[in-house]
Amino acid sequence: MRLSSLLTPTLTFAAAAGISLVAASFAVTAVEQNSETALRRALDEGGMGWAEVISDGLRVTLQGVAPDEATRFAALSLAGGVVDASRVIDEMSVPPSKGIAAPRFSAEILRNHSGISIIGLIPTTTSRAELVNQLNNMKEAGQVADLLETARYPAPDGWSEALRYAISALELLPRAKISVDAETIKITTMAKSDAAKDKLQTQLTRMAPPELHLVLDITAARPVISPFTLRFLIGEGGARFDACSAESAESRAAILSAARAAGLEGQVDCVIGMGVPSPNWSRASALSISSLAALGQGTVTIANADITLVAAEGTAPDRFDKVVGELENALPEVFSLHAVLPVPDSDGTAGPPEFTATLSPEGQVQLRGRINDAISRDIASSYAKARFGSDQVHTATRVVADLPADWPVRVLAGLEALSHLARGSVTVTPDNLQLRGMSHQEDTLAEVSGFLAAKLGEAESYELAVTYEEPPAPKDQPLSAELCAAQLTGAQASSGKIGFEPGSATVAAGSSVVLDHIATILEKCGPIRLEIQGHTDSQGREGMNQTLSQARAQSILNELRARRIRTSAFIATGYGESQPIATNDSEEGREANRRIEFRLILPETTSEGETTLEEAAETAQDAAAGATAPDSNEQENTGQ
Repeated sequence: MRLSSLLTPTLTFAAAAGISLVAASFAVTAVEQNSETALRRALDEGGMGWAEVISDGLRVTLQGVAPDEATRFAALSLAGGVVDASRVIDEMSVPPSKGIAAPRFSAEILRNHSGISIIGLIPTTTSRAELVNQLNNMKEAGQVADLLETARYPAPDGWSEALRYAISALELLPRAKISVDAETIKITTMAKSDAAKDKLQTQLTRMAPPELHLVLDITAARPVISPFTLRFLIGEGGARFDACSAESAESRAAILSAARAAGLEGQVDCVIGMGVPSPNWSRASALSISSLAALGQGTVTIANADITLVAAEGTAPDRFDKVVGELENALPEVFSLHAVLPVPDSDGTAGPPEFTATLSPEGQVQLRGRINDAISRDIASSYAKARFGSDQVHTATRVVADLPADWPVRVLAGLEALSHLARGSVTVTPDNLQLRGMSHQEDTLAEVSGFLAAKLGEAESYELAVTYEEPPAPKDQPLSAELCAAQLTGAQASSGKIGFEPGSATVAAGSSVVLDHIATILEKCGPIRLEIQGHTDSQGREGMNQTLSQARAQSILNELRARRIRTSAFIATGYGESQPIATNDSEEGREANRRIEFRLILPETTSEGETTLEEAAETAQDAAAGATAPDSNEQENTGQ
């Protein structure tokens, strides 16, 4: 009885303890699972799926390889926000550091009328003082601002060549921005004209090392046109422009549209430039051209805001009055109109007095006709000698009284106009000035027309018949790059293919003729950037073919050097079997694929409407990097 009373409380206490332990175990498990689940979700949402979560009681252990120390710390911070930070155990690792990467060396050179500034990061192996000294020694360098920083790392391949080229290019450019790194040079500058732009682009291209990626952004400045001139004529031979100026492409399109409606045919252009007197220039020009078309024949000349409309002799007065009245009311503000209806000469006189100057192709100038007085004759003769040379002018003018008061001005204006021609004549009469001849400058007609409009005044009449001829090519002029490339391409077709000894880079004895021919072409080409490409068929291992093609291209480069060809702008590149031009399944195809090609390296341009042939230059450095001299023990294909 007594034993039973003691056993019951003991058993009850033991049962309660067991239940408590079971409940505690379930509670701990639930906490572990909740913490682990919540933390895994948070890490996944934070882009840290690489982290492993292991829970052990209230402890949460993070494991895994973090990309870097910052990411590892971010994972710890994220875990501390989900569970108590004191419960988080860090067992994550970070890959060992590979060391600090070398910086990217680059420099930017700016030059304008106030001086030169250079900014960037350069290696300490580049003499900063020498670089700044080179800039200071440039012509009209002005003040040089040195904003460079240096770093104690080896200079990358190509850095020295690129920097030397940048300095050489800067000497040609009074205003420019040049960005330099080891692989690429970008030049941004402006030229005075389209012709100057083409010349500058050719110079910069020829100067550049062949392995350098060159990007040119050259814009041609719009000319300042003064006076802003338009002259349109309709005669028995049709309609034409003597001069046409516009301030934009839209303005040019509007003017040409009106001119074509008035009968203009063929390819015609207007010079786009600065100096327009009014935003309504194109509208005033189109209205004036349309009015002239309504009259049938005549001329209209616009010099800045002054418009002179001259009808053809015999135009009906009522039509003339109607057209002129409508034009006066339609013209925009600022523009003023002077309309002339010529009166037929019915007095039967022998003709007006005149002054004539002729310019021969050899440069000889003869002055004939009438002049006001001895002082005016001396002035005209002295002016002609100043323009054409004192030994080239022959004066045979006659002093005559009763000439118009503005006769000396018209004579000097005629001589000035004649000086723009290569050959021709100018005739001055009281009512007209007539210039005929030929020029080697395409814009002479527009330039002379604007000059005469400014000098003679809005009410004066003048006629221009100036043709354009290509200037004669100078003797010993180098071949153009395109013609040079075409001749190099055809050299092997005409003189024989360049061959090699089987399985080697030794040029075959029979190839001397074609190499002499190629050397002769290159002597006529002048300085160009050229890639000598080596190609093989697919026989043998790819790596061996790559090595062999590189060695063969280098052999051709050496052969040209031996023939005293300047090869500083040439590069030899082997392409192996990667660029076949025929099938490798036949002997004929394999023979065609084993070849040497010559390709021009042209700069990449960013100007509108231009293209680039930079593909060869982009691949040349990578192709050359893995190439070494061919190993005689590795020649598996004796037919290469």
